[in-house]
Amino acid sequence: MKPVEIYTTPICGFCHAAKRLLTQKGVSFSEIDVMSNPDKRAEMTQRSGGGRTVPQIFIDGTPIGGCDDLHALERSGKLDGMLADA
Repeated sequence: MKPVEIYTTPICGFCHAAKRLLTQKGVSFSEIDVMSNPDKRAEMTQRSGGGRTVPQIFIDGTPIGGCDDLHALERSGKLDGMLADA
């Protein structure tokens, strides 16, 4: 499975929803808390191409957007393919 990174804050409901979906699918992910590490917010914004809201989710280094984008990929059946190793 490709590596997944998610930039979050502990008070973000959308972050919890995105993490819940990934966990339900058995996907492990690394979490970067931008509230505890404010310098990581600038990194997140740069990596995501300007995304300033959390969560910002990356699959194999590719930005996929936030919680709504993650759920849209799941509903369309595309998420599993993005997560699978080539």
